[in-house]
Amino acid sequence: MKGPREEIVYLPCIYRNTGTEAPDYLATVDVDPKSPHYCQVIHRLPMPNLKDELHHSGWNTCSSCFGDSTKSRNKLMLPCIMSSRIYVVDVGSDPRAPKLHKVIEAEDIHAKCGLGYLHTSHCLASGEVMISSLGDPKGNGKGGFVLLDGETFEVKGTWEQPGGAAPMGYDFWYQPRHNVMISTEWAAPNVFGDGFNPADVEAGLYGSHIHVWDWQRHKIVQTLPLQDGLIPLEVRFLHNPDAAQGFVGCALSSTIQRFYKNQGGTWSVEKVIQVPPKKVKGWLLPEMPGLITDILLSLDDRFLYFSNWLHGDLRQYDISDPQRPRLTGQLFLGGSIVKGGPVQVLKDQELKSQPEPLVVKGKRVPGGPQMIQLSLDGKRLYVTTSLYSAWDKQFYPDLIREGSVMLQIDVDTIKGGLKLNPNFLVDFGKEPLGPALAHELRYPGGDCSSDIWL
Repeated sequence: MKGPREEIVYLPCIYRNTGTEAPDYLATVDVDPKSPHYCQVIHRLPMPNLKDELHHSGWNTCSSCFGDSTKSRNKLMLPCIMSSRIYVVDVGSDPRAPKLHKVIEAEDIHAKCGLGYLHTSHCLASGEVMISSLGDPKGNGKGGFVLLDGETFEVKGTWEQPGGAAPMGYDFWYQPRHNVMISTEWAAPNVFGDGFNPADVEAGLYGSHIHVWDWQRHKIVQTLPLQDGLIPLEVRFLHNPDAAQGFVGCALSSTIQRFYKNQGGTWSVEKVIQVPPKKVKGWLLPEMPGLITDILLSLDDRFLYFSNWLHGDLRQYDISDPQRPRLTGQLFLGGSIVKGGPVQVLKDQELKSQPEPLVVKGKRVPGGPQMIQLSLDGKRLYVTTSLYSAWDKQFYPDLIREGSVMLQIDVDTIKGGLKLNPNFLVDFGKEPLGPALAHELRYPGGDCSSDIWL
């Protein structure tokens, strides 16, 4: 699929090392190489509260509604992981200078939905907006869904039937032609909120299932256990609305799992990619997982991309045969195993030596590749390096001190392959109030992780 080249990108950002508390904000970044402001933050919209933890974002209306002249993709939804607020941002009046349209307070969501700790936002064909939760108002696990009116943004209640929430939540994706939605699970906010404790894994407090929902009846019809599937995070159906399959990235197990519909109408899941752990010295555990924290499918459903936040590499797989993905591109962009760092690799099934640190335009990049977004033509992949502030602080203290970055990768869409653009760097370590952590990326015209076709 071809579309207009992206000229600006929106990124939720947070300050965590300013000396004084500062609000999270939405950054607008110029990515037009012909612009005099190329690679610069051209606008910052601060939120009116503190300690929100902006994370993901979504749109008020879908590509499926583009035939409706009354619908316009002019509002960006910003759910907050920790405060449970939802900010509605007007990006239509002036796309290069967004302004705050509405604040939905946590108390409203708590009262009407019994949910909190909000994550993924998707627009629905009904005109409504649906947002996943990770917990209840007290921080216990609860994987439900908040439903908003798409015009007034009033909280309507939960999407799921009363009492029908999953035990844990995180991401979701739906495919109406197959009357199905798939949701994933991280952990209860009380578990992951202050950092990662390996004992919580042993205690079974992290997710290891995906949930299959009946899209019309709003209820769970299957819960699928994952083999080697600890902490299933991002889920993606193929973009083809007739496709009855997709992929989920399991962070801690570092696997990609393919889910698919059986002839009888039930759903199954199988492991199709395994990133082997590395035996290490000088780290939290004796073995380091890749930690797959984001996955993405190109709009033509040919390539799958994912990031190994700890190992530090970004990967591209040809999924022309979805049961047998084929590695076609790999690029190291920092990570925990670079030469000269505190971690020594003792045994590595993939690499012969530890990768070199990444330096772009004179800056040594802290952290590893995390959130990714692909251009509509599939030729440019944008990457940021922050995961979640408490985990950033634990695994990459340099990120807190120096701020995250945004990078751009050139993609070979013919043969496959990835190449770093050495002239592109957005350094969030130089923000006005101090180092900042930038997260998910959105284009004004839509992108590869927000569009669902009916």
